Amino acid sequence: MLKIGVLGAGHLGKIHIRCIREISDFELVGFYDPNEETALKVEKEFGLKRFDSLDEIIDAVEVVDIVTPTVSHFLCASQALKKSKHVFIEKPIVTTPKEAQELIKIADEANAKVQVGHVERFNPAFIAAQPFINDPMFIETHRLALFNPRGTDVPVVLDLMIHDIDIVLSVVNSPVRKISASGVCIVSDTHDIANARIEFDNGCVANLTASRLSLKNMRKSRFFQRDAYISVDFLEKDIEIVRMQDIDKEPDNPFSLVLNLGEGKGMKEILIEKPEIKPINAIKTELETFAHVILNDGTPAVTINDGYQALDVAYKILEKIS
Repeated sequence: MLKIGVLGAGHLGKIHIRCIREISDFELVGFYDPNEETALKVEKEFGLKRFDSLDEIIDAVEVVDIVTPTVSHFLCASQALKKSKHVFIEKPIVTTPKEAQELIKIADEANAKVQVGHVERFNPAFIAAQPFINDPMFIETHRLALFNPRGTDVPVVLDLMIHDIDIVLSVVNSPVRKISASGVCIVSDTHDIANARIEFDNGCVANLTASRLSLKNMRKSRFFQRDAYISVDFLEKDIEIVRMQDIDKEPDNPFSLVLNLGEGKGMKEILIEKPEIKPINAIKTELETFAHVILNDGTPAVTINDGYQALDVAYKILEKIS
């Protein structure tokens, strides 16, 4: 059993505390939060040991779970890694790509495991869709949210779009060639709405839209590839697969959908599938996965380099916007 401590006990930190308590591979030793009011409430609510300093909790555990504001990610992670502690760190990994590069060096020297909390990788709809996603050539994502003052201290690209940047980078096996983007500040000092177009060396194009001023919540991605279209609804945990297969003659089923390609070009049958989706708690699953990685000396599902790549693309999008 791995001794773990949680750094940061805000809204998301409390969710992590609840999840960790349900994971048999972890022993939750306690938490640290510098905000006195927050710390007292969490200590009382969970009956959990409260540590008085960052150093004290790092020394008491084997694993740290960093759920603090992004601005403190580098400090918390670097201190833990310098003491050879394994680190789970929420997205975005740190504040800037330069910090991420420095953290990668520290992690390499520490010989410790680091996993980044890009939780949509563990969304049950995306997990179910992955076997069907093969060399997509056009991707369209929409991540729209109702306004919430929490998170407006950073641009919507770092707050929301970075989820989809990570998903896109995870399925497109090609370097980024070109980025173009635009964004608008409406009620915040940072961009509230943004759109980005990412072009890859293999010809794939991804069009990403994020807004935190929508009238409804939406988290959808569509993947277009040769003879297939995959729609993933991250919010509703639903997927739809539309595939085409070559056929020699009209199907016997009168309700079959057939696409006639023209004289001498053959026909394709259109198949619509809705694979079974197994309900899971994505945050609990990503933390469970990290425990297994540590215990079995595996590779994290979302590596420190994955976190850096997503942040680097996000910053290039911000540069294009400004």
